[in-house]
Amino acid sequence: MAQALNYYLDHFGLRERPFALAPDPEFLFWSPEHRGAYAMLDYGLGTRAPITLLTGEIGAGKTTLLHHFIDTLDDGVTIGLISNARPGVNDVLRRVCAALGLEVPQGADSADLFAVIQTFLLEEHRKGNRVLLVIDEAQNLNRDALEDLRMLTNINAGRDEVLQLLLVGQPELRAMVRRPDLIQFAQRVAASYHLPRLDAGATGGYIASRIRQAGGNPNIFSRQAAELVHQATEGVPRLINQLCDLALTYAFAEGATMVKRDTVASVLRDGVFFGVSDPTEG
Repeated sequence: MAQALNYYLDHFGLRERPFALAPDPEFLFWSPEHRGAYAMLDYGLGTRAPITLLTGEIGAGKTTLLHHFIDTLDDGVTIGLISNARPGVNDVLRRVCAALGLEVPQGADSADLFAVIQTFLLEEHRKGNRVLLVIDEAQNLNRDALEDLRMLTNINAGRDEVLQLLLVGQPELRAMVRRPDLIQFAQRVAASYHLPRLDAGATGGYIASRIRQAGGNPNIFSRQAAELVHQATEGVPRLINQLCDLALTYAFAEGATMVKRDTVASVLRDGVFFGVSDPTEG
């Protein structure tokens, strides 16, 4: 399979796979919605919002956008990243300590962990640094974990808050934050954005953008092929990547220099793409 992939790279004049599944900020597609999401992240940080929320469907490109945002921050921002949140009060505080590189006394309880984090935050503020704690897959946190995080945002030095939270997750995160028993948490959310799926036009632009970034001709996929990709994936970038990668492999095997609608339809008919739906059926 690796050899076949190398061949299709040469066949289409590509430097690298344009549709790899791993998040890669270099392949970030700037749809209007992605620009809006980035602007909101920048707004949240710049206005010292206690809590910023970024939500979107699975595979919508949240993590890719997040890594690009982190890469642009200067040395004056100390970043702690929890890339796969799990439920649990003690667990979330321990993971905050680990994300910030803090040593935790053996047998420390929640109060001890809170004190360790508070000392670190106040010291970073004294140095003139801002601290941004980023939690990906934040929809996995339970109510108690969110309350512990809210309490961390209450730490201040005089009039200055010393910690900002950026929570990234699936749509249920927004619903969870709006629960009546989390009203205090919701009141500290000063910036939020929901990243939607791509529409048909943006899907075509996304495909062309990634091929161009990989060094190829952005017109490798015909307009009709891109439209079928959108129908089959419902505009979810991760699924678009999967289907387009398979379509390139099929086109190479056929000796074609372009991916047409029939090529994408063949992938769907063969059942090798486990996506949302096959619009060619029925």
